[in-house]
Amino acid sequence: MRGIPSSVSDIRKKVFTEVAKLAYDGDYARLEELPYTIIPGETAKYRESIFLERAIVGERIRVAMGLPLRPVDQPSLLSDGVKESAIADKYYEPPLINIITYACHSCPTRQYRITEYCQGCLARSCQQVCPKDAIRYVNGKCYIRQEHCIKCGRCAEACSYNAIIKLERPCVKACGIDAIGSDEQGRAKIDYDKCVSCGMCLVNCPFGAIVDKGQIFQLINAIKRGDRVVAIVAPAFVGQFGPDATPERLTAAMKRLGFADVAEVAVGADLCTIEEAKDFLEEVPEKQPFMATSCCPSWSVMAKKMFPQFKDYVSMALTPMVLTARLQKKKDPNCRVCFIGPCAAKKLEASRRSVRSEVDFVLTFEELQGMFEAKEVRFADIPKEEEVPLSEATGAGRGFAVSGGVASAVVEAIKRMDPSREVKVVSAEGLDNCKKMLMVAKTGKYDGYLLEGMACPGGCIAGAGTVQPITKSAAAVAKYKQAAEKQNAMDSGYEMDLPKLEE
Repeated sequence: MRGIPSSVSDIRKKVFTEVAKLAYDGDYARLEELPYTIIPGETAKYRESIFLERAIVGERIRVAMGLPLRPVDQPSLLSDGVKESAIADKYYEPPLINIITYACHSCPTRQYRITEYCQGCLARSCQQVCPKDAIRYVNGKCYIRQEHCIKCGRCAEACSYNAIIKLERPCVKACGIDAIGSDEQGRAKIDYDKCVSCGMCLVNCPFGAIVDKGQIFQLINAIKRGDRVVAIVAPAFVGQFGPDATPERLTAAMKRLGFADVAEVAVGADLCTIEEAKDFLEEVPEKQPFMATSCCPSWSVMAKKMFPQFKDYVSMALTPMVLTARLQKKKDPNCRVCFIGPCAAKKLEASRRSVRSEVDFVLTFEELQGMFEAKEVRFADIPKEEEVPLSEATGAGRGFAVSGGVASAVVEAIKRMDPSREVKVVSAEGLDNCKKMLMVAKTGKYDGYLLEGMACPGGCIAGAGTVQPITKSAAAVAKYKQAAEKQNAMDSGYEMDLPKLEE
């Protein structure tokens, strides 16, 4: 569960830290030693073999550096391809989300099982309601013949003792678009034609078998080369790095990593709000029945893939990440921009050809934490005179981090533009619920509405790259939002031409 320390999160943190150290010191010959640094000793701690543990960590290291997984059936070194990857100009090569096959536990697929708590009752309601005669009574206990079971769940509902449980693969359960199946050996396999890189499978796999590619290596190489790299931080950043990591200390901490400056993506969220508010007033309902928000890439890609008839109803406004990056490059055309946020899918968005010129690197909060550890940056050690407040965004833009925040910001902007206009809103969090929302929209029930979709349950604060528990993050964002001097996006001090999104 998110926010609960575990061996999986601990290993991820160590991998990101060691990869960052390697990039900063440039001693790539040390790469082969890293699995032994992360997994020391002779005795396995997590799996049946220490050699297996190190092999899995080795693949995690490669993926964190942006390298592909190695083939299992061919000899290769951990360092294969590192020289080609250790450059300052390199984008992600698909796939972004990867499964380390020999780390996968081949968890049971969806099925119902009768536990030891079966009382062998006389009623045998489970047997009576089964439409396929899949339940048998033997030696005083019931059992399910899996080859006959259709997974309808009626037996579990009928059992008076709650002795029947539903088993599901955590990764499959977390995937809202049915993109995960099984290979010939029963291990999880991703259907990349369906996958939208939300990363929910990644954070819900209790065996740590699913990983996403990173750009820590490339970013640090750009900094070492002397590039002026500006960090743009997503609104969900507040509270992610502990109680000492106040927003005022963030800029100083980032400069100790080598960044030239820091800006809030909430500024771009304000601009996105204004554009979407204008679009809604102009388009709904005269030209289209409803409008859907666009800032969550996994949601918008899912909507366009699964409901192509609604493709034109998803807002074409540029996302907050791209708008903020564009602002920075307007100030300094020679700077390079690194988006830092909670989201794996932003890596996919940044790899689009239409976005590459704006966003050069994408890191998650988890990866950034590894950089802080590598450079031994401690927020508590930052003196008062180095603190720099982030004060340019409104509360509306900062609120994008939580479910419902985008729609709320757009509605408030519309009220300022046209006080007489009433805007109905429906929002969904989690891709499964987003899918259900669009199914209802097909019936016409949401005509005239503004639809907000968020791939992660809870919004961006629950993204695959976050560090803190969701409830704790929500409270931190709410406090930070309230602290903004201005609350309505229409009061943003920024103005710029807002082009439409290019596919």
